[in-house]
Amino acid sequence: MVSLVLETRVDDKRWAGVRSSAPAFAAASGWRLGPDGTARASLRCAGTRGGTTVVTVTAKAPDVAGAARVAFTLDVSVVPYTTQG
Repeated sequence: MVSLVLETRVDDKRWAGVRSSAPAFAAASGWRLGPDGTARASLRCAGTRGGTTVVTVTAKAPDVAGAARVAFTLDVSVVPYTTQG
């Protein structure tokens, strides 16, 4: 498990959500946005095989209509533990 902590942004935008491009390798869960603007999420290995995924976090201004945009990207490589030896 990896804990992802994103500090308060210095612009007028707020963290909006987290997404994994391949939840079969690493699933994002437990998304929380604190009152101070700090965001937290957990990334968990979802299986026993290895692979890669891209975790993205979006942000947007709270008073502006429209979709949130990607503001943070994390490349994750999952390597399974050996089962023998």
